[in-house]
Amino acid sequence: MPHSDWLEHAPQHARDYVDGRRLDEVECVVADLSGIARGKAMPAAKFATQPYFYLPNSIFQQTITGDWADDGDAAFTEPDMILRPDWAATRAAPWTADWTVQVIHDMFDQSGEPVPAAPRNVLKRVVGLYEARGWKPVVAPEMEFYLVARNIDPAKPVEPPMGRSGRRAAGRQAYSMSAIDEYGRVIDDIYDFAEAMGLEIDGILQEGGSGQVELNLRHGDPVRLADEIFCYKRMIREAALRHDCYATFMAKPIQDEPGSAMHIHHSVVDIATGRNIFVDEKGLETERFLHFIGGMQRHLPEVIALLAPYVNSYRRYVPDFAAPINLEWGRDNRTTGLRVPVSEPFARRVENRIAGMDCNPYLGIAASLACGYLGLVNRIDPAPQFTGDAYESQEGIPRDLSEALDRFEAASEIHEVLHPRFASIYAAVKRLEYGAFLQVISPWEREHLLLNV
Repeated sequence: MPHSDWLEHAPQHARDYVDGRRLDEVECVVADLSGIARGKAMPAAKFATQPYFYLPNSIFQQTITGDWADDGDAAFTEPDMILRPDWAATRAAPWTADWTVQVIHDMFDQSGEPVPAAPRNVLKRVVGLYEARGWKPVVAPEMEFYLVARNIDPAKPVEPPMGRSGRRAAGRQAYSMSAIDEYGRVIDDIYDFAEAMGLEIDGILQEGGSGQVELNLRHGDPVRLADEIFCYKRMIREAALRHDCYATFMAKPIQDEPGSAMHIHHSVVDIATGRNIFVDEKGLETERFLHFIGGMQRHLPEVIALLAPYVNSYRRYVPDFAAPINLEWGRDNRTTGLRVPVSEPFARRVENRIAGMDCNPYLGIAASLACGYLGLVNRIDPAPQFTGDAYESQEGIPRDLSEALDRFEAASEIHEVLHPRFASIYAAVKRLEYGAFLQVISPWEREHLLLNV
């Protein structure tokens, strides 16, 4: 049936945005495997009369280069999927020239079943497994990204942006207020856009790289937080473009600078009692806390292909560049891949520091939660707590995309948690992307091999 009164079901911030104005356009959006917003835009009046919308299922078989992968499951006939709006995921698009809102949609096949390859459905499936056992997963992501100078020639290296001082942004200035003020106009637009979109920022700070920024989000429901990151990435890019620079979430955009991570803090709440299952009534850590860590240590190598989805992702995993390259766990130790931050007992949590900011937020959070879930269900004990400098420990994490895909394709337990059909499509897409990369001749090869070998 038509949803002519749909704005009544939208969040207050979306209604406030269009209050007293004529809404021009509605964007019906979904996230593809890469986390790119795909969908349809239409006049608001047209949107109000449509009962549902369609997109072909092939959008989940498209690679980052625009090629199409075939996972061998069926003929490539591109049947339509049905888009159903999630009114709670309605937000303004304040960077547009007219009055526009975007609505995140869920995707179903023509029999009404969730499309297994849709990243939002993958995350909902994992959250549903927790809920079936009486648990509610809670996450708090951290976003790192770079503001960089405009770069319209892919053959040229990426450079830091020009700051208001007339100098390029400086590196090694973590937490510097002066450094972040250099591109304060971009930050101001990010704050203004976030307010219009109903997005709450916990804090923004200068990270260690030249032009590198960290944005922290409050903790909450995994699907809602993934929606927010999906919206943030598009919005931050738009804010940067207003000021003659780019925002990039590429894992390692600048040589000799730190990479950009998406650290994910995890806790799990008992639905019946509202208590964090990682601590008991006395505030002491429980076996479930250790099992969650154990599951992450055992299964994270199998999902690195989701947390580090591109060849560039593995350039972040190098010693001494602020990226853990191990599966150790420790307390308040940023050299370990799994960190237990200082907190009150009720807020006891585990931080996964392995994921890159280039990952699809739905799939990165789903993969991380899947590892912890298997640890809880199978009661997996972790290795002993690590003390000292864990950068010296480099075992356990695949070091390139090919090895990561080998591990992922063999991970049958992980496939059952995420969905076997999703796993098949994802692997096919990533294999095709990797094959395309291997055909590229890099500047390094031309410089050192052309006349020397």
